[in-house]
Amino acid sequence: MKNKILDNYYKGNAINAYEFFGAHICEERGKKGVRFTTFAPHAQEIQVIGSFDDWSCKGHKMRRSDDKGVWTLFIAGAKEGDMYKYRITQATGRVVDKMDPYAFYSELRPNTASIVTNLEYKKWSDGKWLAERDKNFAKPMNIYELHIGSWKKEEDVEWVNYRSIAKELIAYVKENHFTHIELMPLNEYPFDGSWGYQCSGYFSATSRYGTCEDLMYLINACHKAKIGVIMDFVPVHFVRDDFSLSYFDGTPLYEYEKACDADSQWGTANFNLWKEEVRSFLMSAAAFWIDKYHVDGLRMDAISNVIHWHGNKDLGTNEGALHFIKRMNFNLHEAFPGIMLIAEDSSDFPKVTHPTVEGGLGFDYKWDLGWMNDTLKYLEKDPIYRKWHHNNITFSMAYFYSERFLMEFSHDEVVHGKKTIVDKIFGTYEQKFAQLRTLYLYMFTHPGKKLNFMGNELAHFREWDEEKQCDWDLLKYPMHDAFHKYFAKLGEVYCKSATLYEKEYDWESFEWIDADNADENLFSYMRKGETKNYIVLLNFSPNVYKAHTFGVSESGTYQEILNTDMDIYGGETTTLQKYKTIKEECNKRPYTITVDVPSFGGVLLEYKRKKPTAKKQVK
Repeated sequence: MKNKILDNYYKGNAINAYEFFGAHICEERGKKGVRFTTFAPHAQEIQVIGSFDDWSCKGHKMRRSDDKGVWTLFIAGAKEGDMYKYRITQATGRVVDKMDPYAFYSELRPNTASIVTNLEYKKWSDGKWLAERDKNFAKPMNIYELHIGSWKKEEDVEWVNYRSIAKELIAYVKENHFTHIELMPLNEYPFDGSWGYQCSGYFSATSRYGTCEDLMYLINACHKAKIGVIMDFVPVHFVRDDFSLSYFDGTPLYEYEKACDADSQWGTANFNLWKEEVRSFLMSAAAFWIDKYHVDGLRMDAISNVIHWHGNKDLGTNEGALHFIKRMNFNLHEAFPGIMLIAEDSSDFPKVTHPTVEGGLGFDYKWDLGWMNDTLKYLEKDPIYRKWHHNNITFSMAYFYSERFLMEFSHDEVVHGKKTIVDKIFGTYEQKFAQLRTLYLYMFTHPGKKLNFMGNELAHFREWDEEKQCDWDLLKYPMHDAFHKYFAKLGEVYCKSATLYEKEYDWESFEWIDADNADENLFSYMRKGETKNYIVLLNFSPNVYKAHTFGVSESGTYQEILNTDMDIYGGETTTLQKYKTIKEECNKRPYTITVDVPSFGGVLLEYKRKKPTAKKQVK
């Protein structure tokens, strides 16, 4: 088994290297202890130092187990909970203490020791969930992205605990009709302000929020409540801190050799994705969270920096990195068929969500950053000028079916002086909220899965700060409370309406009614299903359009099931309407409905297709 893992490791094909490398509790020659194994081909000497002998390094020299760079040592008497480091005499002769690259748990920052941990969790009860989960292509997927440490704070406690937050978080997610949570990186990291995106321990669940078992408890509880769990994964770069992967054996073991390639835009080091051992390290890290923690998907960060050198198209395609990402995605899908792999990719590189056997990168979904940017730019503008930017709204459907896109308003959109979603929108306080409701009607009826960062559902005005919890006090204010109710209702409508998700990646499920009404800032389109059609009317102007005509293809009654101007959501409308068709051509369709569209408002109409009646047989 170990020889096979090591053989695959050197070939860049291992997805389970963590079963060989790291600190493993075991019994050898009748003695209980821990087997330590690491990879450092250019080290002159490595010693294991730890709490098991008061950090004395006498007698704990590791030995080379092959001629390629594996070092190993069994220490009798070492046990779970012991802290340890590798004291490495590097190729240059410099002596430095390093964390274990395959450590399963670590000390809370600023301390840096690795901790011996047993990952066998005996209380898993999600076998049915794991057996039945899939990629949600034909299911609703409404994702709640959150930063565990700042969702809610506990009084007099710096960090909430995975376990203690579980009950309240799950209840909240269910109440708001989210189907999944997406956790910002939970691998170990030294700097709080990096939010986990500048990683040090790729196999180590951050100790900020509790133990490995605490995290397993949270994920298991989510699965019992039928909530999927997606985790952020960072395959591009790692911290330069001396205790971590940087120049691990005195040479650029994990990073590129040339500084121009290794230096990232974040002040971190780029992984050398051409090197087979690095490929095995990262593939195994990705598989580790799926295998040991039962996560249902990985959202992979900064994929444009995998595709192009430094994410810059002008610098060319990084072919070695592309080979890596294709190989990783293929191997993960083979090993874990039901999991989702999601790319955060701002490039226009083709076939990101196409299978690798068809020349694609093998992701299941790709964030639609173009849609997000175009939509928010449109809403930032004074409505007087929006007619000149009408295509900011319509353009997304021109390319939507080229990939399997996911519509997102993530944490990146509400930090660093960018303003929050509601605060980006032009207008007065009341106008912002009216348009925010219409924006979200647009988002939830646009084809593609959905993702929102915590606080979006509260109409946060304060930008996100990882040191502060969400502004829950906003719910004391009528407008915010009303919007929160509206947001939950939208999630409910989306999750219960098969027309809005079952065939959303089939071009026949969407049809513009009028994509060209720039002068009135009006947009109208249809979502088509097997038994129901939905008509969506969006008004991004301050004008009220009374008795406005829209063309429809089928005769009958169109029931208003959502109006953004309803009084319970902060508007003025009190009653949902029904609209009957008249036989009159409009928008090149045979029938017309006449609808009142509110200022800065939107309307969602439902049309139930009549079941065909069986013809009576003539005797």
